[in-house]
Amino acid sequence: EERSMAAVLRGSRYLVGRCCKHVDFVFVSTRSMASKTQVGFVGLGNMGNPMAKNLLKHGYPVIATDVFPESCKEVQELGAQIVDNPAEVAEKADRIITMLPSSPNVIDVYTGPNGILKKVKKGSLLIDSSTIDPAVSKEMAADAEKMGAVFMDAPVSGGVGAASSGKLTFMVGGAEEEFTAAKELLSCMGANVIYCGQVGTGQAAKICNNMLLAIGMIGTSETMNLGIRLGLDPKLLAQILNMSSGRCWSSDTYNPVPGVMEGVPSGNNYQGGFGTQLMAKDLGLAQNTATNTKTPVPLGSLAHQVYRMMCARGYGNKDFSSVFQFLREEEGQ
Repeated sequence: EERSMAAVLRGSRYLVGRCCKHVDFVFVSTRSMASKTQVGFVGLGNMGNPMAKNLLKHGYPVIATDVFPESCKEVQELGAQIVDNPAEVAEKADRIITMLPSSPNVIDVYTGPNGILKKVKKGSLLIDSSTIDPAVSKEMAADAEKMGAVFMDAPVSGGVGAASSGKLTFMVGGAEEEFTAAKELLSCMGANVIYCGQVGTGQAAKICNNMLLAIGMIGTSETMNLGIRLGLDPKLLAQILNMSSGRCWSSDTYNPVPGVMEGVPSGNNYQGGFGTQLMAKDLGLAQNTATNTKTPVPLGSLAHQVYRMMCARGYGNKDFSSVFQFLREEEGQ
């Protein structure tokens, strides 16, 4: 009862404070600050920082915290209130977004001694945009429910660039009746907000996509390398692939061969983009979920090992398309 009442109250506030996407920043900040209630944000790393900035830009008062105090400086300068830990965020805000590196961080931020669930208000909406094991998302949702709060998983695709420009894609899992409330906030940070089903299905969609992405990138790299060794010009080969049945995102939008495309990491010594280390982590999650569900993923497993080897060889911080460079190096030994 109490929870649904709080949800109704939250809902009525949402109607007042809709996302003002195309309104001048100045107007939004001054006019709607009154109607938009505080939003908590935990985790101001490479992704969390630009996401929190977009909430501020849309006129939401933000209460934030990060385990590294220096990460809080930028959003603080833009008007966010910084507190010491997640529990303090939960005391002040009944809508909280978390963006953390891995499952153990999420467990700690929600259930640790200074965790959100220590001080969470009944009826609070908790949205986790970290990429973690779906089983952990389900666990957090169950713990939140005991406290009368609602937990949703909403991992993202699009990387740092899309986080800055507010063009992320959110894959959302949780109670369908809470989706509208979640979408209002997520729309300030993303261009696509997609409801996937119950808690954990957002994570499932993200993990499946990244497994296919890794397999496709390795395949594209092997193919390009073979063609070059056979005397084909890489630009010409890419052009042919992209008008043929072998075409994929890695070949036509994010080609791994230096010089084939402009504005992608391969043209900039594999700097920026989506790190090899992060890809290895996501493939590890895919592997765990495949093992738990007894699902055969032979190429997914192989891709996981390739990216783990790359991390061991110093490619961890390079973009995941550097698998092309890794293959060239392997053959040179």
